[in-house]
Amino acid sequence: MLPSAINNGVGIIARVPLASGLLSGAYTTSTTFTENDHRNFNRAGQAFNVGETFSGVDYETGVRAAQEFADLVAKLPFEATPAQAALAWVAQQPGVTTVIPGARTVAQAKANAAAGELPPLGTDFMAGVEELYDRELRAQIHDRW
Repeated sequence: MLPSAINNGVGIIARVPLASGLLSGAYTTSTTFTENDHRNFNRAGQAFNVGETFSGVDYETGVRAAQEFADLVAKLPFEATPAQAALAWVAQQPGVTTVIPGARTVAQAKANAAAGELPPLGTDFMAGVEELYDRELRAQIHDRW
């Protein structure tokens, strides 16, 4: 989609870049969400598009993939949280115009903004993310986008 957007002069606004918080690294398979939280009631798209909750990935797979993503982040040659690396990864994609993450606190908003200061993530990291996507996520979500 991104090459097509570039070729046609279309901007891309990346919404929900942290997969409803999965890429923050804060959730485990035992995490619970309140009754009125979409991460509780829309996991399979019961209320609105399933892609709005965990980017359409089933929760257990998402938690496992997020942990592997955090392991990739830990190997970066500079300090970054999983959330910051995820935001930088999206922002560093050719064709992405802007990224809109959510934040519940001022500290989260500041940490998210700091992702814009990260250096390029590098080819090893990018390859690791691509391999993780292909192995864990592609079959569940790729045809939706």
